[in-house]
Amino acid sequence: MKSQLMTAEEIRDSKVYLDWGLSEAEYQAIQEQLGRLPNYTETGIYSGMWSEHCSYKSSKAILKNFYTEGEQVIQGPGEGAGIIDIGDDQGIVFKMESHNSPSALEPYEGAATGLGGVVRDVFSMGATPIAGVNSLRFGDLKTDREKYLVTQAVQGIADYGNILGLPTLAGEVKFDTVYAKRPLVNAMCVGLIDTNKLHKGVAAGEDNVIIYVGSSTGRDGIHGASFSSKEVDEKEGQGSAVQAGDPFKEKVLIDAYLKMLDLYQDDIVGMQDMGAAGIVSSSSEMADKGQSGIELNMDDVPTRENRMTAYEILLSESQERMLLCVKKGAEDKINQLFKSYGLHSAVIGRVTTDGQYRVFQHGEVVVDVPVESLSEGVPSRTYEAKDPKRNVTDGIYIPEVKDVEKEIEALLSSPDIASAKALYSQFDSHAGNNTLVSPSADTGLIRIEETDKAVAMTADCNSRYVYLNPKIGGQIAISECARNIVATGATPLGATDCLNFGNPENPEVYFEFRESCSGISKACEVLNTPIVSGNVSLNNGGIDQPIYPTPTIGMIGLIKDYNKILANRLTNEDQLIYVIGETKDDYAGSVIQKLKENRLFGDLSHDLTVEKAHQAAVLKANEDRLLSSAHDISEGGLLIALLEMSFETDYSFEIEVDLTKAQLFSESQSRFIVTVDQSHKEAFEKLVENLQVTLIGRTTTSSQAVVNLPDETVTLDKENLETIWGQALSNQLS
Repeated sequence: MKSQLMTAEEIRDSKVYLDWGLSEAEYQAIQEQLGRLPNYTETGIYSGMWSEHCSYKSSKAILKNFYTEGEQVIQGPGEGAGIIDIGDDQGIVFKMESHNSPSALEPYEGAATGLGGVVRDVFSMGATPIAGVNSLRFGDLKTDREKYLVTQAVQGIADYGNILGLPTLAGEVKFDTVYAKRPLVNAMCVGLIDTNKLHKGVAAGEDNVIIYVGSSTGRDGIHGASFSSKEVDEKEGQGSAVQAGDPFKEKVLIDAYLKMLDLYQDDIVGMQDMGAAGIVSSSSEMADKGQSGIELNMDDVPTRENRMTAYEILLSESQERMLLCVKKGAEDKINQLFKSYGLHSAVIGRVTTDGQYRVFQHGEVVVDVPVESLSEGVPSRTYEAKDPKRNVTDGIYIPEVKDVEKEIEALLSSPDIASAKALYSQFDSHAGNNTLVSPSADTGLIRIEETDKAVAMTADCNSRYVYLNPKIGGQIAISECARNIVATGATPLGATDCLNFGNPENPEVYFEFRESCSGISKACEVLNTPIVSGNVSLNNGGIDQPIYPTPTIGMIGLIKDYNKILANRLTNEDQLIYVIGETKDDYAGSVIQKLKENRLFGDLSHDLTVEKAHQAAVLKANEDRLLSSAHDISEGGLLIALLEMSFETDYSFEIEVDLTKAQLFSESQSRFIVTVDQSHKEAFEKLVENLQVTLIGRTTTSSQAVVNLPDETVTLDKENLETIWGQALSNQLS
């Protein structure tokens, strides 16, 4: 078998490297760093490692400015996942990843393997995966193709997670025409670790052994990293870049991994998932972090197809595979352990000290390049940034609202607000029997066994806001996640991100990316929720038709006593209803604007100081046992939030507000609805006396919800509205 399918000169002359995603300038940079022409296999691995997906070449200059500090941070960006300290020598390991391009072509496998990959990121750190979260974006549900994408992507995540026994506890699903045929599938995994079992993705120590474990390697997913770094065209037949997953094999791999850590903890130097760009990515990154070199023999890699070249083996993205660096002499017992679980386990290389990345096949050296050139050699890119000024308007937009009930019905029928039960009911949210709050709420909570602690988790982003004002929209993405966490009684601790944007060569896209990251970082600093891990997904959509900028945020929080978890629905009658925060005429990017105008315009306002004060007040009131329930006010506004609190309960409400009809649907930021028992009225009002807090009504057992406005009383049939809300999404999907 020919080791190189083309000569180095043929590669240069044919310019095939352009098809692999390398630019002319990058190919020249490779030559300069090597002092020679790269051969066929070397060119291939550079195309993978220098792809946007692996190298972050268009984003690292911006990402380095993220706020990543805090006493609670055990591991920040740079490893497979981030880790937040939750006390008692335990940490929460979490990461969010995108699988957008694969899901656009093969939604079931694309979404399933997206979850599988981020699960491996978490347990490669030495953690036990305990929960999943997701954030999904699709086009309007007007075509069979879009309905297919939704149902298949959700089914793929559900099947994979359910087989793993991983409860899905939270998430969001949103719909807009800009995501038509180019969905965003962002998956987050949360794990629990004993901090003394933390392992990083490092290969170090001369002659220590590199071991391959898991499934065998096939030709699936070759150049998947390059594929995920460019725009998707359904006509290009790129389905071969989409991998197929095996959740049963992944579950066995997790079990074997955790058993290895129990038995042979001291023998493990480092561990890493084989994700984008497969073996070459994991091995070169591990060597780079260990300031080492590495030698690999492709003849020893378990393969499932005949006559695979080194090029194919190195770049394959077959699923359920991991790479280990173990101390020399420990390889036999490690191999025996994994093989006893029915998994492949093979020594495929060793650590060197010369800083070279060297690969052998059939006795030949097929790759010999500096490790550093693969991991750090790609030239960083910056682009022209241009403010699209979408927020410039003549005056404040105020929607015309004549019939409150009709507006409510329209909003509750909107797939952005309608119950997502038709989708999340497919997830096993109670696997493991530690779930305290499941996907019916904005935030999921899971109990930490043998403690009183619970971990809260959520995912959120209002991309319409980011579209109108990237910086403030980025702030709001962090703030709303934190509000979701706070509304459960938990303290927000840290965040991960999935930064989904269009082509950065579009100056407006690059501006959106830069400014939204700036807003995210500022909010993280003010709210003390550092970014500890994340992912960038660029080139979503064509250069002239990008998606909305969608910097999805995943966040975790901690409540030290799970008996203090706040309900997000009404819990009793005759409780007092308060609004924390001021309701103003804020409709830019709102759901009501989207429905009425079919376009977005106007500017946003958001004060992080006010945000922090309101979140602190809710946490303090709950700590003092003054609250019965809480809900943040976000999409749809005050009245929608109140109705959501009443749905699926025996309770309703009667309120009196000094608001216009339109302001019932305003999306002013930094607001909560809280309910307070009559006996706690005085103590609560004293606690919040320096804040903008308004008593607006009480809970009832009526079948109707009553809204008293300055010039009108609106009576709503709660049962009818709940039916509309509960059935709208399933009706549209069918």
